[in-house]
Amino acid sequence: MNIDPRILALKAEVTTWRRDFHANPEILYEVHRTAGIVAQKLREFGCDEVVEGIGKTGVVGVIHGRNGKGGKVVGFRADMDALPMDEESNLPHRSKNPGKAHACGHDGHTAMLLGAAKHLAATREFDGTVVVIFQPAEEGGAGGKAMVDDGMMDRWNIAEVYGMHNRPNLDPGHFCLRPGPALAAADEFFIIVEGKGAHAAAPHMGIDPLLTGAHLVTALQSIASRNADPLKSIVVSTTMFHAGSATNVIAARAEIAGTVRTLEPAVRDLAEKRLREIAEGTAKLFGAVATVKYERGYPPTVNHAKETVYAADAARSIAGESGVNDNVPPVMGAEDFSYMLEARPGAMINIGNGASAGLHNPAYDFNDEIIPAGIQYWSRLAETRTVG
Repeated sequence: MNIDPRILALKAEVTTWRRDFHANPEILYEVHRTAGIVAQKLREFGCDEVVEGIGKTGVVGVIHGRNGKGGKVVGFRADMDALPMDEESNLPHRSKNPGKAHACGHDGHTAMLLGAAKHLAATREFDGTVVVIFQPAEEGGAGGKAMVDDGMMDRWNIAEVYGMHNRPNLDPGHFCLRPGPALAAADEFFIIVEGKGAHAAAPHMGIDPLLTGAHLVTALQSIASRNADPLKSIVVSTTMFHAGSATNVIAARAEIAGTVRTLEPAVRDLAEKRLREIAEGTAKLFGAVATVKYERGYPPTVNHAKETVYAADAARSIAGESGVNDNVPPVMGAEDFSYMLEARPGAMINIGNGASAGLHNPAYDFNDEIIPAGIQYWSRLAETRTVG
């Protein structure tokens, strides 16, 4: 890999930061310790401006290049929050906070962007301005939306925005991305089926919401198999089903919930429409009543075409042609960097984490060996994308 020796020299220091973040995970918007450390270090690096409290607990640092305040402004984003789960490892830097774990690598994302900020502030070998964005609440709290809604893009006149996420089982320091939809929209549904309770020995005296719900769960799979274009991606997963509390009682109520993942707006609309129709129709068939609550979550993460090329070119300058896949298949997971990409053109890239446990796995740990490649990517993007 093509890494600047000055960046290689930062590896040990950045690794120390990363492991400290890993040992002290915070969730959602409660990232006060992490955000405080980030802001303190950005000031120590000599950033031209450091602002806390964007999107509740987000931090923004501004670094002007060799031409001062002239040129284009480009935003680089990292997420700071951990997951509400226990870590299962014997690592010396394992989580000290029960029920909280950096099992998605946001500790590494934050540390790499901090390392890039230190390098860029010290060298200023780029035109224009780099805005480093440290975001809270990616894991279910829509922190990206909160920062956009707080006026971040307009306040600093950000022209393009880029994100980076690690990917397990991709070779360390390799990169992958794609133009267009890269990750899915993530919606949730909650269905209450109201029947009529009865003794289990006299089912004819009641209306069984569990039986109704069982048929409903099966019928929901027809959205993907019979309603959506077979060439369009869609996932409908029922993940919760609760009914009853005794073996000899037919309950009066069942609760069903799950998620819908789509890549395109028209398919998303179709899924919501058909889910409501199937739930209400199936319930009516059995004499029950279904109430549907459908909540739209993160929109799809859609990489812009030109910016995807720019990101891929920056990655190739580090990992070479064979180390970059610029047409990787989309993933049906979700990412709230999508809100920033709705506000400005840009792209999200993945950096290989190697043969690690998967994301959101209690045994996951970020691979510190990829830190220099991540910092170099941000540095190269600053050089190429801030030219006015």
